[in-house]
Amino acid sequence: MTVGVTAQKIMVLAESYICERGFNAFSFRHLAEAVGVRTAGVHYHFRTKEELGAAVARDYRERFLEDLPDPADPSIEPGQMIADYVSAFRDTLEKKNRVCLFGMLAAESESLPPEVVNETRRFFELNVAWLEKVYARLKERSGTPCNPRAEALSLIARVEGLMIVARAMNDTSLFDQVFSSANGNGLLCAKNPADQTPT
Repeated sequence: MTVGVTAQKIMVLAESYICERGFNAFSFRHLAEAVGVRTAGVHYHFRTKEELGAAVARDYRERFLEDLPDPADPSIEPGQMIADYVSAFRDTLEKKNRVCLFGMLAAESESLPPEVVNETRRFFELNVAWLEKVYARLKERSGTPCNPRAEALSLIARVEGLMIVARAMNDTSLFDQVFSSANGNGLLCAKNPADQTPT
């Protein structure tokens, strides 16, 4: 995404507001005052808050997905891919004291404009699809019976929810506690009775 300097400043600030306070907790006036322009200056770059929100969400999604490796990359073990995925969420909270932008947007989805809702849904769809491929590869390599899609949904639900709980408790070590079970540090396929062959 190529945008002007002022537009980029607006987007960066809007992203921080959403991650820290939520989409509905700020206005164009707040952005204008922080950036040092008039409210009309914000409208010049983004006609509506929906347009701004969608642009911020799209940019965040693209940056996030660009950092994910090819799930079929033979040089990276699938278990390591999953561990790195979890670490990305923890690092966001630990280093920036922010939750995932889409975790915040998902919590507000009932009050969000349609285009922002669509971008939020797209983020989760693409993440689940990526994780599903990684878990399918993990299942194939380890022989552990599991449902890759169910595992993908479970993992993203855990990391998104855990960010909120860890932030509220001011304790990022909760990530270690949750993902340190005997089952592959909580990252590997959990055995699903429905997937197992009766003996």
